[in-house]
Amino acid sequence: MGGTAGFAVVVFGALGGVVAYLAGVVGLRELRRLRRVGVPVQALVRARVPAPEDRALPPRPLLQFETEDGRVVEVFSPVPSTARHPLPDGGYVPIHYDPADPRLVLVDGRERVRVEYGFMTLGLLMLLASITLGAAVL
Repeated sequence: MGGTAGFAVVVFGALGGVVAYLAGVVGLRELRRLRRVGVPVQALVRARVPAPEDRALPPRPLLQFETEDGRVVEVFSPVPSTARHPLPDGGYVPIHYDPADPRLVLVDGRERVRVEYGFMTLGLLMLLASITLGAAVL
C-alpha cells in the first residue's frame, strides 16, 4: 500500500490518535478542575424508569441537590449504578458541582480516571502506529 491511499491511512490514523489523546487530556483537566473549584454537597439518588428509546445500559439514575444559592438541581448521574458501586434509590452520594454551571457534576470516588488515561494511551498508540506505518510505506 503506497501512494495516495497509504498517505490517507497515515494521515487519518494520526489525526484520530491526536483527537483521542486530546479527549483524554481534556477529560482529565475537567476532572481536576471540578475537584478544585467544585462545591461539595450530598445529592439524593432518584431512580428513573427507562423509556423504550433509552440506550444507556445500565440506566443512569438522577441526582438531585441544592446549590449554595438555594436552587434545586436535578441531573443525570455521570456514572451508572453498578453492583460494585451502587447508587441506591433514595440514598445519598457525595458530589462536587461546578458553581458556574451546576449541571456539571463529579461523583466523589467514581471519577473514571482510567477511561481518560485509556483515551490518552490509545491515542498515543494510534499516533505512533501511523508514524511507523508512514515511515515504512511512504
